[in-house]
Amino acid sequence: MSTPQDRLWPMPAWSPLRLDAGLAIGSSGGHGRIRYEVSAYEPGSRVRFTFTPGIGLEGHHEFVIVPDGPARCRVIHTASGRLAGAMRLLWPLAIRWLHEALLADLFDNIEREATGRLVRPARWSIRVRLLRRYFLPTSIPSGSPAA
Repeated sequence: MSTPQDRLWPMPAWSPLRLDAGLAIGSSGGHGRIRYEVSAYEPGSRVRFTFTPGIGLEGHHEFVIVPDGPARCRVIHTASGRLAGAMRLLWPLAIRWLHEALLADLFDNIEREATGRLVRPARWSIRVRLLRRYFLPTSIPSGSPAA
C-alpha cells in the first residue's frame, strides 16, 4: 500500500493513499482530506492508522490479516474512536457512506489480488454516487463500480 506499485488501494476511483515514509511506523499522510499516521505495523499481519488531531476523528482504524486454514486468510477492518466538531454531522450524513464504498472497493482489490478473480464486485449506491459528486468533484473514471 502507498507505493507506485500499489495494487490494493482503489485508484483512480478514490484519492490515492500517500504516506511520507511508506508503510512504516511513524509515517504520516492519508487520502483526500483524511489524515493519519501509521501507529502500528506488523508486515503481513496488521497495520493501524491513528487519525491526525483536528480532523474531527479521534481514534484509529486498522487492518488485520487472520489465517483461516493452510491457504486462506481473512482481512478484517476495524475502526475505533470518537467524532468531534463538524465531523459529528458529516460522518453520519456523508463520510460514512463514502468510507464504506471505498472499503468495499479495497476489499474487491484484495480479493482480486489474492485469488485472481472477483466473485461479486461492489456497486456504488445512488447515495454514494451523489455524495462523490459533491465531495469528490472529479469525474468518475471508466471501469469504476459506478460507471
